[in-house]
Amino acid sequence: MSNKETTKQPPMMNGRGPMGRGPGGHAPAEKAKDIKGTTKKLAGLLSKYKIAVIIVIIFAIGSTLFSIVGPKILGNATTEIYTGLMNKINGTGGIDFGKIGQIILWVVGLYGASAIFNLIQSIIMAGVSQKVTYKMRNDLTHKINKLPMKYFDKRTNGEVLSIITNDVDTLSTGLNQSITQIITSICTIIGILIMMFLISWEMTIVSLLILPISAVILKKVIGKSQKYFVEQQEYLAHVNGQVEEVYSGHNIVKVFAREEEAIKEFEKENKELYKSGWRSQFLSGLMHPLMHFVGNVGYVLVAILGGYFAIKGRITVGNIQSFIQYNKQFTQPIGQVAQISSTIQAMIAAAERIFEFLEENEEVEDIENPVSIDGINGNIKFEHVNFGYDADKTIINDFNSDVKDGQKIAIVGPTGAGKTTMVKLLMRFYDVNSGAILIDGHNVKDFRRGELRKLFGMVLQDTWLYSGTIKDNIRYSKPDATDSEVIEAAKAAHVHHYIKTLSKGYNAIINEESSNISAGQKQLLTIARVILADPKILILDEATSSIDTRTEQQIQAAMDNLMKGRTSFIIAHRLSTIKNADLILVMDHGDIVEQGTHEELLEKDGFYAKLYNSQFEIEERIKRN
Repeated sequence: MSNKETTKQPPMMNGRGPMGRGPGGHAPAEKAKDIKGTTKKLAGLLSKYKIAVIIVIIFAIGSTLFSIVGPKILGNATTEIYTGLMNKINGTGGIDFGKIGQIILWVVGLYGASAIFNLIQSIIMAGVSQKVTYKMRNDLTHKINKLPMKYFDKRTNGEVLSIITNDVDTLSTGLNQSITQIITSICTIIGILIMMFLISWEMTIVSLLILPISAVILKKVIGKSQKYFVEQQEYLAHVNGQVEEVYSGHNIVKVFAREEEAIKEFEKENKELYKSGWRSQFLSGLMHPLMHFVGNVGYVLVAILGGYFAIKGRITVGNIQSFIQYNKQFTQPIGQVAQISSTIQAMIAAAERIFEFLEENEEVEDIENPVSIDGINGNIKFEHVNFGYDADKTIINDFNSDVKDGQKIAIVGPTGAGKTTMVKLLMRFYDVNSGAILIDGHNVKDFRRGELRKLFGMVLQDTWLYSGTIKDNIRYSKPDATDSEVIEAAKAAHVHHYIKTLSKGYNAIINEESSNISAGQKQLLTIARVILADPKILILDEATSSIDTRTEQQIQAAMDNLMKGRTSFIIAHRLSTIKNADLILVMDHGDIVEQGTHEELLEKDGFYAKLYNSQFEIEERIKRN
């Protein structure tokens, strides 16, 4: 496509509520559709980095083993101290500080090795999570360019941006924090269980009595909180959408004094986000104190039983100390899993939205032998074209027209007649429901979309410029254009003089909102962009609407030169600007009701004549006043 502009599509008002959302301002909340399936897809993503993940698991196991062995060896030091003290009391010996020192050195070494292993696996896992995030953002960016226009027509910009920003960040945080924590927790639980059984199977059974209680608590709380985490992600997207829309149109909001309504709308969405966020965090936050309480109950039971066994001489003091440490450590990984469950749930909810986006139906390029655009002249024929944004609501009915290359075709009619829709069909932003559009005898469906759009240069009423230099914005349609070609295009669009008045000339920076240049100058720059592209077919949709009368006359002359030898479609509401068109197509309710030259249509004294005369009378009245 030679020139890219932004425009709103008719379906955006498809029975939707304020700011383009559902009737109540937000979509109904849904529970996670497929937690198991989403988890499986995440596992599939991580499998591409299985070597790194295996290394992470190995180092996590190593780190856990070193830390688990520590209490058992430290218990031997306690036993040595206790035995030494008892021997000293009995007069049969004393404390062997040399042996105790060796034990302490062993413990310090084990804990040091554990820390190093833990650091290594954390660094590797951070790398894996960032690579997954990097790939995910790339996939999302490529996916955007493959989605059909109808996908974006039914969603706000904020909802789409929320997936690429918030959801990807949530997934990255979850992968980085949760995966390593889960691996470590599982290894810790298994390792501690083994050590506890080696010390005392009876005390271990008592400790394990807390597991069924913990499992029931986790299942109940996670089951209730999951739906609120899904709601939280959905409402966050709605809030972002509302903020993005209001901010991008803040001038209009102020002009019509709609600040209060915008604030109320935001407060409504924000209140829903607060409710879902509070509920999800409250329920997930309950897990830690509940698990802590259950763990303490188990700790008391173990302490009583251990004391009894010590009195009976069935266990040493050092082993009791080791077991109590293991018992405390045994509840820690369960508590950690409880703590990160909120992160995991948010990650799954975010991942589900990302995967849904990536699995959306794309624009299918199923052309095996596409027609080349080389040698295309610009003859265009519409044959019995029927189209509707919704299958059950046709807005273009049996559209027929034969346009010769080099002709200037004006499309006029009241708002909603289908003028802009015809152009979108021509460029295959949408495909016709029935009928055909031919270019030089070839159906537009026989071209690749990207190749087809290279034939067109488009200037819309809504301009689009990006943050960068004026030179780069003009060169957007032809990246390999020389500086002299850019300047010639600017001169043809009558914007060269304005650019030279700027301190940095063609290297002047247009800010992100393009608010540092006037609306008229924006339009002139987009026209220069099209002139530089040198397309076969031109599409001008109210291209001079933002330009003052004097500048419009200059641009009209430049456009007349530009349109020579090129097929041009001019969508116009101001009929005085298209008097010299080779053919005027008059549309109403999706049909061509009249066609001919300006003079021929006036002689018919039909629909066009009424439109023209009404505009002429209004213009004359304005001049008199």
